[in-house]
Amino acid sequence: MNEHDERGTTMTGVDPSRLDDQQLMKELETIHRTRHDTLLYGSNDALRAHNERMAQLEGEYLRRNPRRLVSAARTREGARERRCGEAATPRTPAT
Repeated sequence: MNEHDERGTTMTGVDPSRLDDQQLMKELETIHRTRHDTLLYGSNDALRAHNERMAQLEGEYLRRNPRRLVSAARTREGARERRCGEAATPRTPAT
């Protein structure tokens, strides 16, 4: 199904705002699963369309979940701590 938004660009698929939460998650899982192959083997047009659709779906997910759980390890500070911890000598547990 092809639709056009106000800017005249083509959108493939259902408008993410019209998907229920379960459908949105399924679409996100599918697009993330196909990302690597599209990057490696897709045409420039296919990669552009994939980028646009992924941005639409992820944007809708973030809009619906503004207070989603964020892992401390997935922040810059957490990454710095991970690097410092990897460089440090491992400690043995106190007995």
